[in-house]
Amino acid sequence: MAPWQTHRRPHRAQGCRVRIHLITERTGLPISVGISSVNLHDSQALEPLVRGIPPIRSRRGPRRRRPAKLHADKGYDYDHLRRWLRSRGIRHRIARRGVESSTRLGRHRWTIERTMSWLGGCRRLHRRYERKAEHFLAFTAIACTLICYRRLAA
Repeated sequence: MAPWQTHRRPHRAQGCRVRIHLITERTGLPISVGISSVNLHDSQALEPLVRGIPPIRSRRGPRRRRPAKLHADKGYDYDHLRRWLRSRGIRHRIARRGVESSTRLGRHRWTIERTMSWLGGCRRLHRRYERKAEHFLAFTAIACTLICYRRLAA
């Protein structure tokens, strides 16, 4: 090996680590899903997720474009996110850093953790095999669709 070359692992061996961001409804059905690199902070992924919520058909009246209430952990405790949610008319329950413990959100957080474990059961999502992020996002969306189908068919 020449002295100016460095030995690097191939791109896939370095690890294409991905974080899956998820918004679910109260019973754990996925509503909005997104992916990001692990070096992106959680707070930067909240706005695209909330904007990505599709219109939900209701029996009467117009379609709902936003949730009534949002529960989040300490990773989303920033004033600009609280102001943004308030301006969209979404009530928030975000644990405060250094003040509140995360155990109070456990009543609501277990539904997200259960849905994430359902996604973890999909072998294709357990380890990222795709080079392109769009492909991984597509497989994540397919897994969310299967979760919804299984829950609603049962």
